[in-house]
Amino acid sequence: MGREVSESCVDGLLTEMVSTYCNRFYSTKPELAARRIEAIGYQVGHQLSERYTMDRPRFNDHLEAIKFICKDFWSELFKKQIDNLKTNHRGTFVLQDNRFRWLSRMSIDPSENGELSQDNPEAMAENKAAQTTSMHLYFPCGIIRGALSNLGIPCAVSADMSNLPACY
Repeated sequence: MGREVSESCVDGLLTEMVSTYCNRFYSTKPELAARRIEAIGYQVGHQLSERYTMDRPRFNDHLEAIKFICKDFWSELFKKQIDNLKTNHRGTFVLQDNRFRWLSRMSIDPSENGELSQDNPEAMAENKAAQTTSMHLYFPCGIIRGALSNLGIPCAVSADMSNLPACY
């Protein structure tokens, strides 16, 4: 839809933003870092949604807006549609992306995890990797929440990872 930004630039920006907020600005308060990263994503999502829908008529119901997010909005951001959309028909929607692009090239350096526990160093490293990866998900959650808010759907957005990024 017009201008595009190199995916490697977005990856670098996201990585540096998370690193800066987690290690510099709020190094002792990860919950504040998460809220700030999500708030930045909210602003981005709100503006992108405004841009992507300015030539469209308003959506009649929540389902139309969710379908727009799954097909058009997600495609613009991540170059693919959502893999699966589920609903409980009471206002809860689950969007599933099996190969989320913004995590696909992420790797965690075990040496950055500090001193690992002598009892179970692998579990400690995996826990740190999960925490680091989850911090990277606050930004896209904010983007989706901002886009939905702009479409008239106040909501809460959360991410769930079944598997950490890994090399195969």
